[in-house]
Amino acid sequence: MTDTPDPCPGSRPRIAVVFGGRSSEHGVSCLTAQQVMAAIDPERYEVVPIGITADGAWVLESLEPKALRPGVLPEVDATGSDVVLASNHLTVTAPGDIPRELGAVDAVFPLLHGPWGEDGTIQGLCEMAGVRYVGAGVLASALAMDKHYAKIVFADAGLAQLPYAVVTPQAIRSDPQAVDKAVDPLGLPVFVKPARAGSSMGGSLVRTREALGAAIAAAQEHDPKVIVEAGAVGARELECGVVQGQDGVPETSVLGEISVEDDAGHEFYDFSAKYLDGTSANLIPADVPVAVAAKVRTAAVRAFEALGCEGLARVDFFLMPDDRLFINEVNTMPGFTPYSMFPQLWAASGLDYPALVDRLIQLALARTTNLR
Repeated sequence: MTDTPDPCPGSRPRIAVVFGGRSSEHGVSCLTAQQVMAAIDPERYEVVPIGITADGAWVLESLEPKALRPGVLPEVDATGSDVVLASNHLTVTAPGDIPRELGAVDAVFPLLHGPWGEDGTIQGLCEMAGVRYVGAGVLASALAMDKHYAKIVFADAGLAQLPYAVVTPQAIRSDPQAVDKAVDPLGLPVFVKPARAGSSMGGSLVRTREALGAAIAAAQEHDPKVIVEAGAVGARELECGVVQGQDGVPETSVLGEISVEDDAGHEFYDFSAKYLDGTSANLIPADVPVAVAAKVRTAAVRAFEALGCEGLARVDFFLMPDDRLFINEVNTMPGFTPYSMFPQLWAASGLDYPALVDRLIQLALARTTNLR
């Protein structure tokens, strides 16, 4: 079996940047794409911007972005609304149809967050088409997206986690009391979140038992499957970036810590704090002892390898007041927005934004399109 040849030999590599999508993180994906496309060197690469609308239409976009409104996330809109990321659409497909241009590129940069993108779906499309792409493969993407199954892998890898319970619609229908019994040992507070969503979409910090049902229902607006996790009371939120070297060996960044303003009205690092109101701060490098930093970086690589990640990931942890370390989650396509931790971690580690984007593209161009 031979590898798929480059579709455009002898010319600038053509890179399809795919963004938007059907998940609730559509706007975050668009904001990420705007930043990434601005960082790609046009002397080295030809960029093909492809947006996916919220209802699944694929749009071959212009490279010229429109100005953003304060506090409003951009979107892919085939009708050309005021908050569309790029105007002058060249091609619009029906929902589910894919532009032929996607198959005539050297690599795809899939900047899709959440289900129908970050979860292995577009990765599978690229694998079927024999097209190289940035980031984790099908299985690693799917595992990291589904916090339930990621936790199973983490446990097998010996990574400590907070106690949790999984709540499904089937369990609620068949035996609500069994759900109560599964959640009861977690105590209070608990954190309730969709199993397959990101950017803190649908997450709630629950301090009373009476509020649990409403929190589960809110999470199920994003995903029928819900994770209820013991609250990380007093924990510090630490994050570590992982990027593969050209030899495939994972490299780790300095650590960052999430800080949310005390009087900002956020009980935790939620969607608004991350992307809209600027009330969160990334403290880089995190002020932790050298031994703790080393432990986090070692655990980040272990999680990266346990899931079978490729290219890049951001690995998040809770550091408890007694210095116990718990893994929270792995993001296989972390955000590159102005507020995003991942590019800031690497900038502080000596790899600035354009160099980081270039590294990821080069890794994609070098990978095989066969089984790896």
